[in-house]
Amino acid sequence: MDIIKLVKEKEERVIKIRRDLHQIPELELELPKTMEYISKVLDEIGVKYKKLLNDFKVQDKIGDLFVNVAKCLEYEMYDEDMRDVTEEIIKKPIAIPGTYKRIPQSPQGIVEIIKSPVAGVADSVDIVIFVLILGGVIGIINKMGAFDAGIAALSKKTKGKEFVLVTLIFSLITLGGTTFGMSEETIAFYPILMPIFLASGFDAMTCIAAISLGSTIGTMFSTVNPFSTVIASNAAGISFTEGLTFRIVCLILASIITIVYIYRYTLKVKKDRTKSVVYDQEAEIHEKFLGQFEKSLKSEFTMRKKLCLTIFGLAFPIMIWGVSTQGWWFGEMSSLFLAVGIIIMFLSGLPEKKSINSFINGAAELIGVALIVGLARAVNIIMDNGFISDTLLYYSSQLVANMSHTVFALFQFGIFSVLGFFIQSSSGLAVLSMPIMAPLADTAGVSREIIINAYNWGQGLMSFITPTGMILVFLEMAEVTFDKWLKFVLPLFGMIAAFSAAMLVINTMM
Repeated sequence: MDIIKLVKEKEERVIKIRRDLHQIPELELELPKTMEYISKVLDEIGVKYKKLLNDFKVQDKIGDLFVNVAKCLEYEMYDEDMRDVTEEIIKKPIAIPGTYKRIPQSPQGIVEIIKSPVAGVADSVDIVIFVLILGGVIGIINKMGAFDAGIAALSKKTKGKEFVLVTLIFSLITLGGTTFGMSEETIAFYPILMPIFLASGFDAMTCIAAISLGSTIGTMFSTVNPFSTVIASNAAGISFTEGLTFRIVCLILASIITIVYIYRYTLKVKKDRTKSVVYDQEAEIHEKFLGQFEKSLKSEFTMRKKLCLTIFGLAFPIMIWGVSTQGWWFGEMSSLFLAVGIIIMFLSGLPEKKSINSFINGAAELIGVALIVGLARAVNIIMDNGFISDTLLYYSSQLVANMSHTVFALFQFGIFSVLGFFIQSSSGLAVLSMPIMAPLADTAGVSREIIINAYNWGQGLMSFITPTGMILVFLEMAEVTFDKWLKFVLPLFGMIAAFSAAMLVINTMM
C-alpha cells in the first residue's frame, strides 16, 4: 500500500475538514459543535465511533477521532475490514514510514523546561490517581496484617510437607508480583518465613529464593501489573490486554523453570549440607531466627482478613474483564479500586481514623511512582515539542530498518536489559522509553506488544542481580552477602535470559 499516494488522493477533503474545524469557535471542554461536526464526517464515511464525555478527556478524544478521520478516508475505498481502527485499540498516533522530513527547528528553552513537569503531571493525572488509589488499598491490607497472617497460616498448613511450602510461597508471591508488582511488601515475610524454612530443614538461601525469586519472576513476567505492563501499554498506545494470554503462558513456564531450579538446589543441600552456599553462616543464622520462631506465628488468619484478601484479589479479574470487553481505561480502573478500598476499609475492623490514615500512608508510599510517571512525561513533552522524538525515531528506524523481526525483538530485549540495570523504576522506564521504542516496532513491522514484553523481560532480568534493587535489602535481613547470592542465582539468570529470548522469537512468529 502506497500511503503517500493515498493521502495525496484524499488531501483536499482532509484539508477541508481541518479548515471547517478551525472555524468552529469552541474552547476547552465545551465542544458540542465540534463533536457534532466530527460525528457528521464519521457518519458520512461509515465509521463506527464512541462519544466520550467523561473523565475530562473530551478534547483528547476529539483529537483522536479527527486523526482517525484521515485514516478512515484512506481505508474507505481500499479495505472495509480496516474500519475497526476507530475502536481505540491503538490510543496514540503511530509513525508512518517514509514520511520523515526536515522542518524548522523548535528549540525548547529554560521556560519550557521548567513548565514541562507541571504539564507532564497534568497530562498523566489519570495514571497518577490510579497508582495512588491502588497504593492506598494495599496500605489498608498491610495495616490489618492480612498479607502476613495469610503467609503464616499457609506455613502452618504445609508443616511437614517440606517443598510444598516452598512451592506455595513462591506461587503466592509470584501471583502478587504479576498482578500488582509485589516487591517491597515482601520484606515483612522474612521474619515470619525464615524460621519456618530453617525448622523444615531448608537453608536460608532457599527462603530468600522462594520470596525474592517469586517477586522477581512475577514482576518480570507481568500480566496485569499496573506499575509496569499497564503503564507501559498506555505509553505505547495499546491496551494491556493485547498479548495477555501469551504473557500468562510465559509466566507459568518461567515459574516452572524457577521452581525446578530451587528444588534441585534443596535436594543437593539435603544430601550434603556443605553444598549450601551459606553453609559457613548456618550457625549464626539459626541462632538469629529460630529464637523468634513462635513469635512470628502469632498473627491469626481470621475470616475478616480472608474476606478482605479475596475482595482485593477479585478486583484484578474484574479489571481485565472491564478493559477487554467494556472499554474501560484508567478512570474506570481507579473507580473499581476505590470501591474495593472503601469496602475493605469497612470490613477491616480498623477504627475510622486508623483506616483512613492507612489508606493515605499506602498512597504516600507510591507518591514517588506517581511523580515519576508525571515527570517522565515532561521529558516526552519537551522531546515532542522540540521535534526531538521524531528525529530520534527516524535515525533509530534507519538502524533497525534492515533487521529481521527476530533480530529486532532481541535487540530491544538487550537495550531494555541495559536500561533496567540503571533505571529500577518500572513505571519510570516505561513512560520514558515507550514513546520512542513503540513507534520503532511500527517501522520494523513488529507488533507493539513485543516491545512491551521486551521491556518487561529486559528490565526484570536485571532485577535478579542488580545491586541497586531490592535484593540487597532482602540479603541484609537474612545476613547473607551479595557474592553468595550471585553464586546461587547466576545459573538461573542465564536460563531465564535464554528462555525470555526464545519466547520473544516465538512472539515475533505469531
